[in-house]
Amino acid sequence: MEPIRSNQGAETPRAPLCGDGGRKKQILSLVQRKPIASQTQASDCQEGQLDPPKGTWPGLFSEGRLYQPIVWARRRPPSLRRRRVKRSCPSCGPSEPGGEEKKGRGNPVSVQLFPPELVEHIVSFLPVRDVVALGQTCHYFHQVCDAEGVWRRICHRLSPRLREQGSGVRPWKRAAILNYTKGLYFQAFGGRRRCLSKSVAPQLAHGYRRFLPTKDHVFILDYAGTLFFLKNALVSSTLGQIQWKRACRYVVLCRGAKDFASDPRCDTVYRKYLYVLATREQPGVVGTTSSQACDCVEVYLQSSGQRVFKMTFHHSMSFKQIVLVGQETQRALLLLTEEGKIYSLVVNETQLDQPRSYTVQLALRKVSRCLPHLRVACMASNQSSTLYITDQGGVYFEVHTPGVYRDLFGTLQAFDPLDQQMPLALSLPAKILFCALGYNHLGLVDEFGRIFMQGNNRYGQLGTGDKMDRGEPTQVHYLQRPIALWCGLNHSLVLSQGSDFSKELLGCGCGAGGRLPGWPKGSASFVKLHIKVPLCACSLCSTRECLYMLSSHDIEHHPAYRDLPASKAVGTPEPSLGAGAPQDPGGVAWACEEYLSQIHNCPTLQDRMEKMKEIVGWMPLMAAQKDFFWEALDMLQRAAGGAGQGPPPPES
Repeated sequence: MEPIRSNQGAETPRAPLCGDGGRKKQILSLVQRKPIASQTQASDCQEGQLDPPKGTWPGLFSEGRLYQPIVWARRRPPSLRRRRVKRSCPSCGPSEPGGEEKKGRGNPVSVQLFPPELVEHIVSFLPVRDVVALGQTCHYFHQVCDAEGVWRRICHRLSPRLREQGSGVRPWKRAAILNYTKGLYFQAFGGRRRCLSKSVAPQLAHGYRRFLPTKDHVFILDYAGTLFFLKNALVSSTLGQIQWKRACRYVVLCRGAKDFASDPRCDTVYRKYLYVLATREQPGVVGTTSSQACDCVEVYLQSSGQRVFKMTFHHSMSFKQIVLVGQETQRALLLLTEEGKIYSLVVNETQLDQPRSYTVQLALRKVSRCLPHLRVACMASNQSSTLYITDQGGVYFEVHTPGVYRDLFGTLQAFDPLDQQMPLALSLPAKILFCALGYNHLGLVDEFGRIFMQGNNRYGQLGTGDKMDRGEPTQVHYLQRPIALWCGLNHSLVLSQGSDFSKELLGCGCGAGGRLPGWPKGSASFVKLHIKVPLCACSLCSTRECLYMLSSHDIEHHPAYRDLPASKAVGTPEPSLGAGAPQDPGGVAWACEEYLSQIHNCPTLQDRMEKMKEIVGWMPLMAAQKDFFWEALDMLQRAAGGAGQGPPPPES
C-alpha cells in the first residue's frame, strides 16, 4: 500500500479501491472533518492545490456548516498550479529587481524588449483619440505615440489619397490631426427641429482652413491650397428647415489657391461671384521651355462653378489675401502682398459675363502710400468700410459712407466725402490680434484676450449690457480669451472655451428669425446660446438661414494670448498725473458702490427716487442722457404716487 500525505504531514495507508461504491466508502473513511473557523480558510479550500474526487462534496456539508477535507485523493500536476503574479507596468517589466529569480513568481515580458518598429506598427492601428490617451500614460508610450512613423501610418489610413504631408516641425502628426478633426457643421434657424448637422467631408481635403457659404452651395479651402465646391449642399425639407442633401457631391474647383472672397454682405443672395487668389505656372520668354509662377485672380460663377474671368499679375508681385469692398458696379479688390503693402483695382461685376479682354490698372492703396512704414498683417471689409491690422497690432480704418461713419464714431466731424480712402487710426491700449467687422459695428481682440466693441448698439449687438452707441472701443469685461469673433448685421457671436476644454457659443443683439437660438427676444449682453458646439470648432459664420461652424485643429497654431499685468487689471487704480486726469476704473466702481449705499439708506420709495435724480446729476453723462433719466424717474415717481397712499411695500 502507498502512503498518502495529508495537510498535517501525516501518512495514511492507501487500500485498493473496488468499484465506485468502494471508492466512496474509502474516501469518506479517510476524510477528517473539521469546522472552518474563518472565511480565509474557506477560500483556501476552494483555491487549494488539491483536487477533490467525485462524490465527496455532498458529504462535506452537515447541519449548514462547511467542513474542510484534510486528505484528498490526488494532487494537481505542478504545471497546472495557480500562481500569484505581482502586477507591473507593461512597458517597464517587473517592479522588483529579483522577481525573475523567485520561485513561483511570474516573468512578465516588457514592451521595451520589442523592436520599436513593431510597437509603432501596433500603436498605429489605434484611433487617434486612443493614441493621444496612450501617450499620456508613461514616458515610454509618450515617445512611442509621438513618433512620426506612427502618425504617418495613421495619416495614410485616414487620407489614403494624401500625397504630401505638408510642412512644419511635425508634418505627419499635424496632417493626421487636421484630417481627423476636420468637419463643417451647421444649425438651421427655421423649422421645428434644432439639431447640429455635419456636412459631407471631401476625402481629398487636407484639413479645413476656410469656408464660405453662398446661396445654394458651400466653398471650402484646405491647407494644401485646394478649393472644394459642395454643389447643391442645402435643400429645404418637408418640415420647413434647411438641411444637408444626402446626395450632395463635391468637386475640386481649383488647386493652388491662396485665398478667396465674395460679396462681404451677410445676405448670401448677393454672393453671385467667387474671387479666388491662386498661383499658376505661366510660360516664360518666347523660345525657351522655362516657366515661372505668377499670382492671378480667377472669378467663378457660384451657381455652377464656371470660370468667367481671370486676371494675371507680374511674377514679381506675390499676394497672400484678397477682400472685396463696394457695390457691384464699382467693386474694389484689395490685395495684400507678402511685404505688407495693399494694392487695389476696380471691377464692374455686371460685365464679367461678357467675353472680352482688357487691362486693369493696379494701384497702391492710400494707406500704404501715405504710411509707407506700416506693414499690414491682415484685412477685413464689409460693403462700405475696410479695417487694417498692422504687424505691430495697430488698427486703421477706412469708411466710405457718412451713415456708417456716424454709426461707428458718433459724429461726422472728420469725415471727408472727397477722400474716402484716408485711413483713421484707432486708439487702443494693447496690440490687436484679430477682428470682426459688421455692417455698422466691429469687434477687436487684443493680445491679452480682451474684447473691445465699437459702433451702433441699437439692438444691443455690442454686448455692453445697454443699447447706447459707442464711438470708441469699449471693453466687454466679462468675456476673455475668445477663439473666434463674428459680427453680423445687428448681432454678434463669440466662440469661447471653458476650463475643461469644452466649447460654447455666446451671442448678443437682435434675436429675430432665430439668430440667437434660445433667446428669441435678443439680449444686450452676451448669453450662452442653445447650440452644441463641436470640440474642435475654430471659426463660425452666420447667415439669414443657418449658423455654420468649422472644425479643425492645427497643432502648430497655439493661442498667442499673454497674461494681463496687474497694473492693467480692471479695478486697480492707476496713478493720476494731475487734477485733470481721467478717472480710473477703480474710482468709478467705488463711486457706484457709494451711490447704491446712499439709495439703500433712504427710508421710502419717494426718497429713493429723489436721491436717484440727484445722483444722475452728479454722474458724468451727456445732457440728453441726463434728461432721459430724469424724465423716466419722474414717470416712475408719478406712477408710484398715484397707486395709493398706503404703507410702503416691504423691502426685499
